[in-house]
Amino acid sequence: MRRFRLAVVTGSLGASVLAGFAHRPVVCQESVAPVACSMVAPGCRLIDGKAIAAQIRKEVKEQSADLLRETGVQPGLAVVLVGDRTDSSTYVRMKKRAADEVGFHSVDCKFTERVTEQELIECIRSLNADAKVHGILVQLPLPRHINEARVLEEIRVDKDVDGFSAANIGNMCLRGGKPPLAVPCTPAGCVELLQRSNIEVRGKDVVVLGRSNIVGMPVAHLLQSMDATVTVCHSRTVDLPSHVRRADIVIAAIGNAEMVKGDWLKPGCVVIDVGVNSKPSSTDKRGYVLVGDVDFEEAIQKASAITPVPGGVGPMTIAMLLKNTLNLARHSAGLARLPLRSTPTRH
Repeated sequence: MRRFRLAVVTGSLGASVLAGFAHRPVVCQESVAPVACSMVAPGCRLIDGKAIAAQIRKEVKEQSADLLRETGVQPGLAVVLVGDRTDSSTYVRMKKRAADEVGFHSVDCKFTERVTEQELIECIRSLNADAKVHGILVQLPLPRHINEARVLEEIRVDKDVDGFSAANIGNMCLRGGKPPLAVPCTPAGCVELLQRSNIEVRGKDVVVLGRSNIVGMPVAHLLQSMDATVTVCHSRTVDLPSHVRRADIVIAAIGNAEMVKGDWLKPGCVVIDVGVNSKPSSTDKRGYVLVGDVDFEEAIQKASAITPVPGGVGPMTIAMLLKNTLNLARHSAGLARLPLRSTPTRH
């Protein structure tokens, strides 16, 4: 079984060096996600996001029922949709179906593209005042005549289910401060995938590809808070492959189909592929297939564990949206939020 070797600089000024740090082999957690790992190549396990997301949904459903029974509070999720974009409408239907399945109260606010910015703001203010709504999500993108930032700023911090408000992001980044009420869904999903697949983060060398406010920067802060040594790479990074080759864990979120090649990867690394890209295909009836930012067939020859596309990070985003909604409902009832799993389960 492959093991990680690590040489990183730690401390505020990098005063000490850890060398030859051995990583415990990646294993499946029978008690958490019994079908979340399977061999996809010799020495490489597939991290099954669908299975892990299903486990989280099951937990959220049970915890929501407990909350309703003990406090009378039923978690409520409101989704605001503008226009009739096929992709946005599909995402909203998926979110509503998921909310219904776990027993949430759900509210749909649909507008045509002619809606004014002020009308959207009034809708959000109404949802802010609705005690049955604990999480508010505005499906993006919005039409060009609407200032997205201004609309999103209207969402109360304690109903910011996406976790993108300045207050929630600030609390996530501050060491020793109070925890955010909600954590951005996709970054939180990446962390849950690692933790529930029994992959150690503490002390590891992590490379995050991409610095977006939606994935790259939040996931980097989350992993730093878990004592990983994190390097964030972006379009201006010089010699990107050399950075990736040092990583024990690679988080790819750059939106560039199969950009990361197998020879970029350190033997035995873990790959979390956030990217979803379409690639022309003459064999698929749709004329295309979905691929990640990492060349999957090449990566499985090097990695010890990897997420597929589709079926990896994608299902986790909605699962974490549900968990955030539950946490905001718990907050409204004066209860503590349910944290991300902080340490892997050991056998």
